[in-house]
Amino acid sequence: MNTTENALKERIKELTCLYEVSSIIMNTSSGQLVEEMEAIARSLKKAFQFPASTMIEIYIPELKVSNGKSVVFKVINSSICLFNKEIGRIEAKLTQDGIFFLAEEQQLIDNVALKIGDLLERIEIRKSEARLKMQMERTDRLNILGELTAGIAHELNTPLANILGFAELLKPKTEGDNEASSDVDKIISSAIYSREVVKKLMFFACEMPQEMKKVNIVPSITSAIDLLDATFRKNGVKYIVKIEEEQLWLRADTIQLTQIIFNLVINAIYFSPKNALVTIEAFQENDSIVLQIMDEGSGLTDLALEKVFQPFFTTKPVGEGSGLGLSVVHGIVASHKGSITAVNNPDRGATFTVTLPKS
Repeated sequence: MNTTENALKERIKELTCLYEVSSIIMNTSSGQLVEEMEAIARSLKKAFQFPASTMIEIYIPELKVSNGKSVVFKVINSSICLFNKEIGRIEAKLTQDGIFFLAEEQQLIDNVALKIGDLLERIEIRKSEARLKMQMERTDRLNILGELTAGIAHELNTPLANILGFAELLKPKTEGDNEASSDVDKIISSAIYSREVVKKLMFFACEMPQEMKKVNIVPSITSAIDLLDATFRKNGVKYIVKIEEEQLWLRADTIQLTQIIFNLVINAIYFSPKNALVTIEAFQENDSIVLQIMDEGSGLTDLALEKVFQPFFTTKPVGEGSGLGLSVVHGIVASHKGSITAVNNPDRGATFTVTLPKS
């Protein structure tokens, strides 16, 4: 009878623990993981046959929770999985010799490990949904900005053409007047510069004419890198090209494809410190060709990640960039019905990934 009562008490403790753990997990958010894992460890400790001699440790990515430090005599454990991949574990340890674990206690930590895995999956899904929502909002903003930019570019085109045309007509009439001639040259130079800015804005807004044809991206990449070899050497930056296949075919405008490669690689060189490595990689993925440019610079701030493809946004010092290079790339990629993303690398630097459909 005494044995039956003890067994019943142990089962009640285990069920109480599972109820407490479920309640804790129900109200947990990603920002409370440390406190909640500590609460789960305390609840588990109480549920064991010898709580005073039991130590619980929970290991999940970037977090370890323990409710004791002592000499360990026996250990049982259970894996914590995230989407069927083991990413952590629960360990129960006995700190007194001569005592033992119950078979039901292994089942208990198995159940709690499953619940923690479910919690982590729920948190990861929420994070993914938040990232997707942010990405969709950013895409919407860029689309609206593209429409506004297209309108502005069209409105500026005609007056700029008039300024440039009349300035060139005026130029012969200033012969013999060095000051006037110099002023007209400045007008012409500024008008040409402004026209190039408008052209880049039209690229961003996907308004530039294209000559789409089937093209092998591999020669375009190697040619661009060959032309930029001197720039790499001048800046003391190393590079490696990773392309396993000799042919990667897609339907694209060759000139605009080269612009994508040039702008992304030059950007990577600019933000790379001396002796850093820029990695250029291209490969096939389902029905798309993927181009990745990875640098070892300082990476992007949260603000830069949000605005990196917007026209006139730049993190370069005044006078060193117009803020149109990456917006041009975004426009070209969008006009090819592709996508471009920028993310920080886990250690250092950033990776720009361009995905273009093959057809």
